[in-house]
Amino acid sequence: MVRGKTQMRRIENATSRQVTFSKRRNGLLKKAFELSVLCDAEVALVVFSPRGKLYEFASSSMQETIQRYQRRMKDVQTDKTLVEQNMQHLKHEAADMAKRIELLEVTKRKLLGEGLGSCTFEELQQIEHQLERSVSSVREKKMQVFKEQIEKLKQKEKALAAENAILCGKCLHPRKESNEERQKEPCPESTENSDVEIELFIGPPAGRINRAPQK
Repeated sequence: MVRGKTQMRRIENATSRQVTFSKRRNGLLKKAFELSVLCDAEVALVVFSPRGKLYEFASSSMQETIQRYQRRMKDVQTDKTLVEQNMQHLKHEAADMAKRIELLEVTKRKLLGEGLGSCTFEELQQIEHQLERSVSSVREKKMQVFKEQIEKLKQKEKALAAENAILCGKCLHPRKESNEERQKEPCPESTENSDVEIELFIGPPAGRINRAPQK
């Protein structure tokens, strides 16, 4: 016979209710015992019947288990309290940061010349002085950057001048050497000319003698 599914609601019949309580109570106590033995767990079970009768099971000592439970719950409550305190502290910090951010935004808009309608004369004068200090700091930084750039350009100019001098020296030395070598080498044309002149002086040709004018 197929057993029907039990509905999870109060049993109206008192006799059936008492029978079901006895059966399930015994099964519950058995499961608690098995859990304590098989898993080496500390188990404490307390059951009051509908008539107020007490049924209990403890794997070691019911009093010690209850005290352990109370200590554990106290620690949990302490942890919850600390967590709540930390949360409150974080909320206060978040609110303070939001106020600071809003104040900085208002100050930024005022420095940009926006939202000045509600400012008093003293506030406007204070903003003016702050802007003057800011401009002075910017100008000092700009002059410092200019000086650094000028110094870098001067160093670059010196490096280029030195490199240019080295290149000029390399270009001039080969020309001097070639001129000196040319001066040292004998000229072939001058040698030939000297040979011709020697031949002319040693024995003039006969034709030239015949062409000489007669007195």
